[in-house]
Amino acid sequence: MDNRPLPVIPASVARRFILGRQGLWPGRRWQGPAGLEQALHTVEHLQLDPLNITARSQDLLLHARVAGYRPEQWQAPAYEDRKFFEWGGWLALRPLPELPYYRALMQREKAAPRFRDWAAEHAGLLEEMRQLLLDEGPLGNRDFRAAERRRVVHYRGRKDSAVALYNLWRTGEVMIHDRVRFERRYDLAERIAPAELLEPAPLQEALRQLLLQQVKFFGIHDGSRGYPLPGPGTAVETRQLLEELTGEGVLQQLQVEGWRAPGYVLSTDVPLLNILLEDGVPEQWHPLGTTTATEAVFLPPLDPVSARGRALKVFGFDYVWEVYKPAASRRWGYYVLPILWGDRLVARTDLRLNRETSTLEVLGFWLEDPQTGSDSRFAEALGRGFAVFRNFLGAERLDLSLIRPVKLRDGARAAARNSAGIDRLTL
Repeated sequence: MDNRPLPVIPASVARRFILGRQGLWPGRRWQGPAGLEQALHTVEHLQLDPLNITARSQDLLLHARVAGYRPEQWQAPAYEDRKFFEWGGWLALRPLPELPYYRALMQREKAAPRFRDWAAEHAGLLEEMRQLLLDEGPLGNRDFRAAERRRVVHYRGRKDSAVALYNLWRTGEVMIHDRVRFERRYDLAERIAPAELLEPAPLQEALRQLLLQQVKFFGIHDGSRGYPLPGPGTAVETRQLLEELTGEGVLQQLQVEGWRAPGYVLSTDVPLLNILLEDGVPEQWHPLGTTTATEAVFLPPLDPVSARGRALKVFGFDYVWEVYKPAASRRWGYYVLPILWGDRLVARTDLRLNRETSTLEVLGFWLEDPQTGSDSRFAEALGRGFAVFRNFLGAERLDLSLIRPVKLRDGARAAARNSAGIDRLTL
């Protein structure tokens, strides 16, 4: 293992490392069921979101990484093969072998006042849900008629059954069996996971291991309390654990150009950084076909490389997901996606899949640097990206009429036609 001190990492190298660690750069390197499974392991935490404007965020994320991916394909390895599971207030799909670490967090949540007190107050309701699951098998909230349930005011549902199932899930008694129209269906945990994986790991071991998974997720961890996990509890605790792992040689500290705080990487990833520092590309990152330089990629709002302030920190690209802002307060739009070209975020676009006309529509398009609009290489990459995206969505038409400047729009249209054989573009 190479433990030599790393030099100050240029911002461009940090960008490429973070993109490459997340499977985005220099291009898609996975395909097929085995490739999808590898992508899910590499991503570490696939955050799930129900909004479906073009496709759901998790599908946009996988489309950007897996050649030939189609919406909802992540559900096969999760629910049919049982290789992944969902859990957490920050809802994400995670590798099943990591379940014992999360079982430790579930135990901790079960003892936390908000879950413990609610369970004590609603013991009869929880027992009713347990018995129904035991007798009837997988159940979802839709299986309970509203007229037959007590109405509640709760952010997790309007029926007492919905809140009870949620509490049993967060505290580990049930797991998500599958989804129907994206609605969860629950079953008893022992019917879903092997008994050995239901045994919780010691809490401190779990926190160490999950922090290492978090470092993989970020590529370079900046020492703050990260959002994929409910622990460690504070930024101070997180930094202490990072320093402990660094002292053991498991992590290595470095400084990224322009970052105020030091960063942390897995020591096993240092050889990858050294290749990037020499302007190379790690062999295992070589793409299957196009690169992000020849095909622009549309990132989802919840992509870990750009969500929650990382776009500004890593790319100097000020991106905020405005879906929860009032319409009058939005600067860009409801569901705006950053556009990755090469190793930079160069533009953003507000897209919608018009399902009535089977048209992928550009509702808004904004360049970060106007000079990019006159670059014919970007026009070609943008058009190819739109063609691949249209095919991913299964749309028949593509409406690029709102893209400006006109030269960029026309170049993107021509590239889209050439890339996908599109003969019906709405002008």
